[in-house]
Amino acid sequence: MTEDPHCGPAGHAPRAACSVAEVVANGLCIGCGLCETVTAGRVRMQMQPYGSLRPAPLDGFTKAEEKKVLAACPGVVAESRPSRAPNRDPVWGAYTVMRHAWAGESLRRFASSSGGCLTALACHLLQSKRAAFILHVGPDPGQPMRNRWVHSRTIEEVQSNAGSRYGPVAPLAGLKDALDRQENFAIIAKPCDLGAVHMLSKTDPRIDRFCVARLAMVCGGQSRLMKSQALLDELEIEEKDVSLFRYRGFGNPGTTRVETHDGLAFERTYRQMWRDEAGWEIETRCKFCPDALGETCDIVAADVWPGCDPVGEDAGFNGIIVRTPVGDALLTDAVAANDIVLGRHILPREFDSFQPHQVRKKQALKARFNGLSQVGAPIIRTVGLRLDELAGMVDERQFREETLKTYRRKLEGRFSETVTT
Repeated sequence: MTEDPHCGPAGHAPRAACSVAEVVANGLCIGCGLCETVTAGRVRMQMQPYGSLRPAPLDGFTKAEEKKVLAACPGVVAESRPSRAPNRDPVWGAYTVMRHAWAGESLRRFASSSGGCLTALACHLLQSKRAAFILHVGPDPGQPMRNRWVHSRTIEEVQSNAGSRYGPVAPLAGLKDALDRQENFAIIAKPCDLGAVHMLSKTDPRIDRFCVARLAMVCGGQSRLMKSQALLDELEIEEKDVSLFRYRGFGNPGTTRVETHDGLAFERTYRQMWRDEAGWEIETRCKFCPDALGETCDIVAADVWPGCDPVGEDAGFNGIIVRTPVGDALLTDAVAANDIVLGRHILPREFDSFQPHQVRKKQALKARFNGLSQVGAPIIRTVGLRLDELAGMVDERQFREETLKTYRRKLEGRFSETVTT
């Protein structure tokens, strides 16, 4: 299998989806919001009964709009960003720096997820006036279990939207408004979202002109809303009664905290919330993600628990990966301003131990795509993401088993989706 599948007739040859409807039907949509931006809101992201955001109506695109979407859609294409970084690793990609780091301001470090690096970088961009606002995500005030995109113009607004949000969100639905403002801004989003931004920048020069920084977290997958709903069901709480739903923060890893309008409060530790991987309710597209490590970003932040297992609360630490000159300059300035504190260097194989599931998925991805192709299903076209090299790190038996599992699951309809409006 090559790393450049074309769009063509169904069959055994690798191919990408030829329509947004085909992306969604095959479980390759992540609900990023790109469709909403390209159609100026005519196609909107709508919550589906299975707990995911999907574009609707699927027949609401003009031919030109659908072509533009498909050229950047994370369910169609994933591409690394051209880089002159001095270091390259088959798993982690191109980088200049890998280090432990955390927010310099203690409350910001405590209240944000992990070490608060992304929050601190966003605040630094605003305080230094390099950015007029930050496009990122936060809780929906009217439905705190759910998420929305926001434009934060002050450090107080950034901080109020800090913290990981484990659930569906469409940050790119806010990209049109961001570009229309014709002001410098930064984006904090998932790697797949920023992959779409990278691809869209090839046809929309405003992105490179106005977007001064692209920041992301290393992503373990986006949970469907049903994961959060399961917690409410366990607590015997209705969503309309929830006044706060905080997934992470106020410690590292921090507890999941639910508060109600009548003053009740409940907490679950990180281990209690995430110990059963079968209950994560991860989006299908995440299981086929070619770049959860943010190879199109300037700086990426990750959790750095040894063995990917926090044994208790700590002061908060990130592992950061700097990939571009923009990222280098931003980090240098943020450190000089005491907004970021740097710890020791990290080597790629140590990062493997912090994020072993990422390594396993990247090594399995070519086999998974092979299984999809064998039943004529579309796959994600990848460029520069080293799938062949990564597949060579597993033995032939593992490759065949991974291919067969994916092939059978696809035939069983486990990756199929529909959209209701």
